[in-house]
Formats: sequence, C-alpha cells, structure tokens
Amino acid sequence: MPVLVITGTGTEVGKTVTTAAVAAAALAAGRSVAVLKAAQTGVRPDERGDADEVARLAGPVTTAELARFPEPLAPGTAARRAGMAPVHPQEVAERAAKLATEHDLVLVEGAGGLLVRFDAAGGTLADAAALLGAPVLVVAQAGLGTLNSTELTARELRRREVELAGVVIGSWPDAPDLASRCNVADLPEVADAPLLGALPAGAGALPPARFRTAAPGWLAPRLDGTWDAEAFRIRAAP
Repeated sequence: MPVLVITGTGTEVGKTVTTAAVAAAALAAGRSVAVLKAAQTGVRPDERGDADEVARLAGPVTTAELARFPEPLAPGTAARRAGMAPVHPQEVAERAAKLATEHDLVLVEGAGGLLVRFDAAGGTLADAAALLGAPVLVVAQAGLGTLNSTELTARELRRREVELAGVVIGSWPDAPDLASRCNVADLPEVADAPLLGALPAGAGALPPARFRTAAPGWLAPRLDGTWDAEAFRIRAAP
C-alpha cells in the first residue's frame, strides 16, 4: 500500500488528526512517510497548514502541498474566487506517484469529503484515487448521522471501482452516547468495509511525544497499529 488516500465523510471529522496517526504508526513501524495535501484552503501563505500539523504530531515526514487558497471554501470555489489556478486530479496523482518512488508510504489528504470539487471540470479526490489505483481510507464521525454519510461515500467508491480500505472513527467521545455505541457495529456493515480504528476525542491536543506513542494503539494492524476492532466493539456494545 505505497499510496493511501484519506478522505472524510464531511468537514471537521478528524481527517488531519487521523492522517497524523496513520503517519505516526507507519514511522513507528520503520517506514518512511510523505504527506501530500491536495489542496489547502482557508490558510494564508504564512500560516501552518494541515500537512504541517501532521508533521508536528507525527514526526519526521516529508510534506507537500499542491496549492493553497485563502478562503475556507471548496478548493474549486476558493481557486476561482482568488483568481488562482485550480488543482486537477491528474496533478495530485502525478505528485503522489513521484513521492511514492522515494517513500514507503504516501498519504494523500483531501479537502472535506470525497466529491468536493477541485476544478471547474468537476475533478475530485475520487478521481485522483482512481488515477493512482490507490485505496481510500474514510474518516467518519462517531454519532448520529454518520451511517448515511459513510454509506454514501462507500457506495460512490464502489461505483467508481475504487478500493475502500476501511473506516476510522475520527473522534471517539469519552462518554459515547447510544448512537455512537451502536454505530461501532453498524459502520462496517453500511460501508461493507472494516473498521480500522478509533481516535480518542482530543487526540490532536496531545503533546506530540504522547501522540506518537499512542497512535499505533488507535489503529488496526493494516494501518501499522495494534488496535483490536472486536475488543473495541465488545466494549462499546450498548
């Protein structure tokens, strides 16, 4: 799995922190890692972006960013409003493929959800994943409403014949409600893919050293971790 594309079921679901956890686990396993942010929006040129946050939390990764747009909008809209050239899926695929020749693992982090548009032609992260032939990891919310958005994302990947690697819960609450606990069993069913981890709420606020030590315990072995999905499901069962 030299390239892994990471998307969310929407915004603010823990995608960047999950990317950092996957990177930290891979580094702990002795792998070299690059993180490519396909399009960064809502950040000025002098501000830290998502790839920088991944490096802060995970450790020594190579970071790359294809484009940065100042307004916090979909990349295509942000590019148009800024009068800047948009990012195209082919560019994402080409940069990721080049990074893959130099690293054991390349993580491509999208912006928002799977079908957020990069350009006026309607190019998306899903198109980039298809060009790369790379699996997609979906980061989902824990609570009410997540089943619908997760299933829609999974169905679209299957329609496009793009591999769904699995689902990670981006923020597992300290005191999960009934919906969250039920969703642990239901998410793999609606996605028709394994649950590959759950990050505790507030993981991104941990000191980097603690984050790196803990990250493998939040992720399944497929993601270089030690997390036990069945044990988690039993603990969470309502």
